[in-house]
Amino acid sequence: MAGRIILHCDCNGYYASVEELLRPELKQVPMAVAGDPKSRHGVIVAKNALAKKFGVQTGDNVYTARQKCRDIVFVTPHHDLYHQISQRVNAIYLDYTDLVDPFGIDESFLDLTPTMHLFHGKGPKDIADEIRRRVREEIGITISVGVSFCRVFAKVGSDYKKPDATTVIMREDVARVAYPLPVSAMLYAGRKSTERLEMLGITTIGALARAKKDLVVRFLGAAGEQLWRYANSMDDEPVRSYYTPREVKSVGRGMTFRRDIYGADEVRCAIFALADPVCASLRHEGKLAGGVSVQVKDPNFKSRSKQVLLKKPTHLQKEVAETAYELMAKNWNINLPIRSITVTCIDLCDEATPNSQMTMFDEVDQRREKQEKIEDAMAGIRAKMGRGAIRFGYYRNEEIGVGDGKRHGDPQAEAEEEE
Repeated sequence: MAGRIILHCDCNGYYASVEELLRPELKQVPMAVAGDPKSRHGVIVAKNALAKKFGVQTGDNVYTARQKCRDIVFVTPHHDLYHQISQRVNAIYLDYTDLVDPFGIDESFLDLTPTMHLFHGKGPKDIADEIRRRVREEIGITISVGVSFCRVFAKVGSDYKKPDATTVIMREDVARVAYPLPVSAMLYAGRKSTERLEMLGITTIGALARAKKDLVVRFLGAAGEQLWRYANSMDDEPVRSYYTPREVKSVGRGMTFRRDIYGADEVRCAIFALADPVCASLRHEGKLAGGVSVQVKDPNFKSRSKQVLLKKPTHLQKEVAETAYELMAKNWNINLPIRSITVTCIDLCDEATPNSQMTMFDEVDQRREKQEKIEDAMAGIRAKMGRGAIRFGYYRNEEIGVGDGKRHGDPQAEAEEEE
């Protein structure tokens, strides 16, 4: 698709910037957004510019951040406010095109190609600068914008200079601006991929573009081919309309515990607590899970994950929880300490899919029908009385933060990508 004008707009230090809107005095002190240390959610998910000068990084724990900056101020996240501000920012983008594709709470792709003729001779950089000014003046936060002919290099552009900057990388700019950058600066170039490319002596985007495709594919498979194509400007992925419904591909929930848990009883309690909101989300979206994935993090922050496909798709909490527990029991020593668990339903399908329908020809399906009626009744009670009105009989354990009615998301999974 030659001649496209793609923008990537990225809010600078988003969580911290919103907190500074809420409390302007925080602009004058080193500040970081973190969870409650008493609940072991003491991981930095965002920091302001003053904290960054002290070397505080996203992913540091509270203790490490305090060692780097003795006077740092910690604030707890306000996720509802983050979503509200995100909607206001996207509303500004929508004044320029309906092709606005959010790529997270703090960043969006825009395709200006169909609407450029409406801007009375303004160039793409002029429009990007205008959008930056409006976000700064109307909302009070700053964004960086990359302008390019494709999504990949628009994203490279928004990361190129921060904060509050516009970087243009059109086709004639790629070799000069993008090629000297590390491969990790490119969209979807993760740590493992970049490490493997380094084994081949490929450390920059330019080196990847000049490499033989067959060699890259041999080392990285399909992911390598995608990265090679991106480095060679072969990216025609469209920017979806903001109003196009997003397909739900997976639903998950993670929990970091107030203390390390271990043993069958505590693990089972945690699994059921996680399966509850996950399956509620499935029902809300009209989806069934074709598989279940479990990720476990130990006290040293080492993560492992396993997944399994189900014989029949389901949205039953009991089935999801039991499957997740079996996965853990088979693949981990549950008597060793566990810091956090994430349960995710994968391979989703619509409830109306023919293969998803239950049959009543055997005892197993009859038990599923009975469980379906139980959970349908529970869902009806919750709709009238609130989610806490009824739940399955996994025990409450407030000591570890399970069953207390609070949401305990994994702060590292929620950590925003910052400059």
